[in-house]
Amino acid sequence: MTATPLLAATLVGVGGALGAVSRHAVGLRVEGRRSVLLVNALGSFALGAVSAAPIGSTAALLFGVGFCGAFTTFSSFAVGTARAATERGPRAAATLAAATLAAALAAFLFGSLLAARVFG
Repeated sequence: MTATPLLAATLVGVGGALGAVSRHAVGLRVEGRRSVLLVNALGSFALGAVSAAPIGSTAALLFGVGFCGAFTTFSSFAVGTARAATERGPRAAATLAAATLAAALAAFLFGSLLAARVFG
């Protein structure tokens, strides 16, 4: 089923609301830069699984675009990296940025491989 523009916007909005609330909940439990690293890795894992799973376009809009888009947080990653550079120097910021990127990419690949194995 192909979503109409209104349905697509609604799915992305509902998924985004759930993702944003989930992101906030993680932030209440895990503080600071670890929270950003965690949500970006978890969100990348989920997006990898959604990308590889045989789901329809409506589910992909709800979970992939909406939920994962709002759950992961590039802006917080950028702020955290800039703060790390100011507080601990450019090497610490580069390490944080590289670790976040590596974790997100590894999680995405793991999520896609797992979904492909489960559904393939």
